[in-house]
Amino acid sequence: MKRVAFRLTLFTAAICLLAAAGGCNARRDGATGDNETSQRLLPVKYARGFKLSQGKGYICAELAYPWDTTRLLNRYILVHKDSALPDPMPQGTVVRIPLENTLVFSSVHCSLLQELGKSDAIGGVCDSQYIYNDSLQNRLRKGLLIDAGSSLTPDMERIIAMQPEAILLSPYENSGYDRLQRTGIPIIECADYLETSPLGRAEWMRLFGLLYGCAAQADSLFATVEKAYTEIKKQMSDVSSRPTVISERRTGAVWYMPGGKSYMASLFADAGSSYPWSDNEDVGSMPLSFERVLEKGRNADFWLIKYNAPDEMSYADLAAEYAPYQRFKAFEERRVFACNSDKCPYYEETPFHPDRLLQDFAAIFHPELFGDYTPYYYHPLAAE
Repeated sequence: MKRVAFRLTLFTAAICLLAAAGGCNARRDGATGDNETSQRLLPVKYARGFKLSQGKGYICAELAYPWDTTRLLNRYILVHKDSALPDPMPQGTVVRIPLENTLVFSSVHCSLLQELGKSDAIGGVCDSQYIYNDSLQNRLRKGLLIDAGSSLTPDMERIIAMQPEAILLSPYENSGYDRLQRTGIPIIECADYLETSPLGRAEWMRLFGLLYGCAAQADSLFATVEKAYTEIKKQMSDVSSRPTVISERRTGAVWYMPGGKSYMASLFADAGSSYPWSDNEDVGSMPLSFERVLEKGRNADFWLIKYNAPDEMSYADLAAEYAPYQRFKAFEERRVFACNSDKCPYYEETPFHPDRLLQDFAAIFHPELFGDYTPYYYHPLAAE
């Protein structure tokens, strides 16, 4: 742990100095320019979606195009507000840091900024109905936070009136935001949700630390998350038995099951369980029929589901939703655990705190190892 802390200290110091030689004259096709040997890379341990390098008077953040790793999604040249722009200017989107007035589309990123002590830098939000945080909701009610409407069709008049320094949003394949781009406001494409490892996604908080001038806090928080996660993972690596687990439920006629190389499948394995689709190569969700799930997951020891409702779901509710659910072993033996996102900030917290979710899963799969620990997100499905 001392070595980790030392590396993080060096990382933070490098960010503050912004003074090493090098460049980031990368082209859009992913090449890194002619002066590649003079660049100084900054350490990124788990994330695969971004790289950082230090130039003279700036930090270069390169985001990989998630759907084709030979390309770049975007390149940002981070320059402190009190500094002159680099000369020559590297190719990329210039972002003046620290950011102090931003439009944030996702409640996930709002929650992270709140934890980093930068909630005041959130000047506007989209999809406000999904924000769990009480202080942000209070600011919305008082008119101290701009509500820019739906993230799919944001209110351009409000955005232009707000004049944010940057817009933070989650990119999707083949999606466009031409209207937003025409404003000239830098768009930060937060592709953290496409990381396939839990610590890889959590490490994106270090990029947020750069953007908002709180690198030391972000580094410290990530070190805490990393330590907690790796300790639980190590403990689970020694378990003698690994119960099987399935997750989610039907949406219409399709059951979206986590792919074998997905973020959630990694959590299942690290929590000491066995996943029936572990040999699958998908990094996202697999659209399966009920029959295929039943064939492979019928005898799973545990079943994890999520829902959003004012009242707790029961086994009777689950059976009423779709009677064939009763054919699963986990249903018959009352080993269904559910997370009601109406009652806890699951979506806001777990992306950057996978250690908390891992602790829940490990305690569910191996209760004998965790004494009186009560899972925070997932609880036994209510009896009829």
